[in-house]
Amino acid sequence: MNGTKVIKIVDIEPFKDHPFIVEVDDSLKELAQSIMENGLLNPIIVREKGSKYEMVSGHRRLKALEMNGADEVDAFVKALSDDEATIFMVDSNLQREKILPSERAFAYKMKMDALKHQGKALSPKGTKSHSVDEIADTKTQVFRYIRLTYLIPELLKIVDDTARTNDKHNITMGIRPAVELSYLSKDEQKLVYSEMIYDDLSPSHAQAIRIRKLSEKKKLDADKLEKILLEKKGNQHEQISFNKENIESVLPYDLLKRDKRYIEEYIIEAIKAYKKGNR
Repeated sequence: MNGTKVIKIVDIEPFKDHPFIVEVDDSLKELAQSIMENGLLNPIIVREKGSKYEMVSGHRRLKALEMNGADEVDAFVKALSDDEATIFMVDSNLQREKILPSERAFAYKMKMDALKHQGKALSPKGTKSHSVDEIADTKTQVFRYIRLTYLIPELLKIVDDTARTNDKHNITMGIRPAVELSYLSKDEQKLVYSEMIYDDLSPSHAQAIRIRKLSEKKKLDADKLEKILLEKKGNQHEQISFNKENIESVLPYDLLKRDKRYIEEYIIEAIKAYKKGNR
């Protein structure tokens, strides 16, 4: 039976295999402060589970309340089957602004499995049947993400780290090469990971396709793998580097206090003036 009620937080159990990470970051701290000042504007969603309740939607809000020391929460108790709860949980969480590839991958897989249990298949966007594509660009993209669930944790972490735009990592790997590597056996994936760490390199999409083909032919080994990784990629070009201290030593002091885009514009204009004066 559906309805809103106040329930004790200790009576709420986490959603089984919940794929989304609730990080205690600045955004969550701001949410906790907002709830402290204005109260919980939207109740969390739970479903009955025996004498307790299972979380369905609102994990960040619940964590924020716990950070504030609350012991009760306004909750909407929704009557849902296991599959309905999974679909509801995935759909509500995929509206978040920042989602890691691994979170999206396992969420899509959970929803696909739930749809299969209900006898529903994935359908193209725009059709009337229930579709995973309602929360994705194309069916192909959905299945690419689902393939990531076949990666060993070490490789999947590299994909996630690559998506963390605030961090810089030596080794990066996009979704498309990662999908190709997902077809390798676990032992082969461990070999790829070891070579990536040793050589401090990751395969391009084209290289990952070649690695997969070698695996399919049972010809993938450390020597062939290293040879592929050490090849110069098509998008690799020799980069010009500058000594930051030397550059800053000749720039106006006031300019150094400004945004870096102004510094770049200043340097470009100075080079143009130099070229014009030396014609």
